[in-house]
Order: sequence, then C-alpha cells, then structure tokens
Amino acid sequence: MRKWNRWQDWAAVVIGVYAFLSPIWTQTTMMATTSMIILGVLLAANALWSLAMPGAIASEYVHAGLGLLMFVSPWVLGFAGVMPMALTAWIAGLLALATGIWAIPYSMRAHHDRTVPQG
Repeated sequence: MRKWNRWQDWAAVVIGVYAFLSPIWTQTTMMATTSMIILGVLLAANALWSLAMPGAIASEYVHAGLGLLMFVSPWVLGFAGVMPMALTAWIAGLLALATGIWAIPYSMRAHHDRTVPQG
C-alpha cells in the first residue's frame, strides 16, 4: 500500500481537525473544550503517522482507541449534559472508532507485504 493513500486515515485527519476546532462554534464547557482539543490533535497526528507509515499496525489501534476515548469522554469527564458538545464527541468518536477498525486489515496487509521476503 502506498503512503498517504488510505481514505480511513484521511477521514481521521478530518475528524480530528473537526474535533479540535469544534469548540469555536459549539456550546461548550472548559472540560469539554480541553478534551476535544487534546483528543482532536492526538487523532489527527496519529492519522498523519498512519498515512506516512501504512504498515504501522499500532497506529490503527491507537486511532480506534482515540475514537473510543472521544466517545466516552462526555460521561467520563462530566459534560454529557452539554448536549451540543456531547453530540460532537459521540459522533466524532464513533466515526473515528469505525474508521480505525476498518483500517486495521489494510494496515496488516501493508505490514505483511513489507515484511515478507519477495522471491
């Protein structure tokens, strides 16, 4: 698999940037803002890592894990009552989780193709 080519990782970049910027236009609290900025930056950075190294299987698990963290953050960090930001976290988290899980087989294949001797 070629670098900078997997759509799931590009989707994660967009989701991460959206999460990072969402406090600008969404009703929020300090805890919600902080969590969305941190998780958004981590998701986008991880997706760029995955795009640059398509055979790095761990990056896809991190991608999915960050999506799960984003999804549960409204309950864990106490902003589930701030519905606009909670909805943003739930939707972005589910999308990130789904695209991360979807990318795992492609990353495994790229890793296998890179490590198996050709001959």
